[in-house]
Amino acid sequence: MSFSCIKLSKICFLLSVIFCAVLLLLIPKFQAIWKPRSYPQPQPPLPFNGSSNSDITLQSGLKANRKMNESPINRLDNLMKDHEEPALASAKEKLQLKDIFIAVKTTRKYHRTRLNLLFQTWISQAKGQTFIFTDWDDQELRLRAGDHVINTNCSAVHTRQALCCKMSVEYDKFLESGRKWFCHVDDDNYVNLHNLLHLLSAFSHSQDIYVGRPSLDHPIEAADHVRNDGSTTAKFWFATGGAGFCISRGLALKMSPWASLGSFISTAERIRLPDDCTIGYIIEGLLEVKLLRSPLFHSHLENLQQLRGEAVLKQVTLSYGGPENRRNVVSVGEVFSIQQDPTRFKSVHCLLYPDTGWCPSLTVN
Repeated sequence: MSFSCIKLSKICFLLSVIFCAVLLLLIPKFQAIWKPRSYPQPQPPLPFNGSSNSDITLQSGLKANRKMNESPINRLDNLMKDHEEPALASAKEKLQLKDIFIAVKTTRKYHRTRLNLLFQTWISQAKGQTFIFTDWDDQELRLRAGDHVINTNCSAVHTRQALCCKMSVEYDKFLESGRKWFCHVDDDNYVNLHNLLHLLSAFSHSQDIYVGRPSLDHPIEAADHVRNDGSTTAKFWFATGGAGFCISRGLALKMSPWASLGSFISTAERIRLPDDCTIGYIIEGLLEVKLLRSPLFHSHLENLQQLRGEAVLKQVTLSYGGPENRRNVVSVGEVFSIQQDPTRFKSVHCLLYPDTGWCPSLTVN
């Protein structure tokens, strides 16, 4: 019995050795028949955020044969060179005016002056897209604009805290609206709606887009009390609210931890900066998304008299000088005299919308 078991074990061992030897001989043949397939490699993600600190010169007109996977900065470089019609442009997405949430920041003392001018001009073309953020419940204004007037219940004093309070409400109302783009302007801005739509049509609202114009020639630096105890500083660019700026919904949603439901006020208090600076801090400092700087936005802080003739009509926003510098306005044809139209907004509006009832008949030479 013992002999039989030993004999069987030897036979099994020999069979195992033979089987392994056969496998070793067959492996090269299988390798020749079964060659591995070559699969395409995944592409790196789009560089949505540029890193250059040099001014991005907006050029007008999207090239019809432009590749759709280029970065926002490249699209800005290719945008509006010849002021091409949006219908002819190869836009990133089909954007309509109703997709844009335009927030106008104002205060009680300007309801009868600045706001009247805006309602008479560009807001008349965008009543459904424009929301007025103020600090007083004005029944006359509410009759004019309905639920598009939001009393923020913030202070009417022009302080950092009051400005940040209004911006906080603007941001939350935009998120509630479900619209694709958030654009903030002041009550001394004229918005060229056609050019605004053209500009934003170059991008997808799901991208990280923050576009506007800085008022400084250098990034701002502030003690960083959000990410640390303030022992280090954060350096970032911001778009001045006085010229207006726009933020895509995709980026606005990413701002939520530091901006929604009152968090914006807390963030501003921790870095002790005004509303537009706080926007820049959240976007550039915390989210590391670069500001796309555009010369098509204008505030009263710059020399507006340098904008002359047809160039005036190619901008996205315009402004005018305050009491200390009333002559700081854009130069346009004499649709109205400077006495009749000291801000030049009425003249600009009549050149853009000549069929407006109160505009004079413009003769074409």
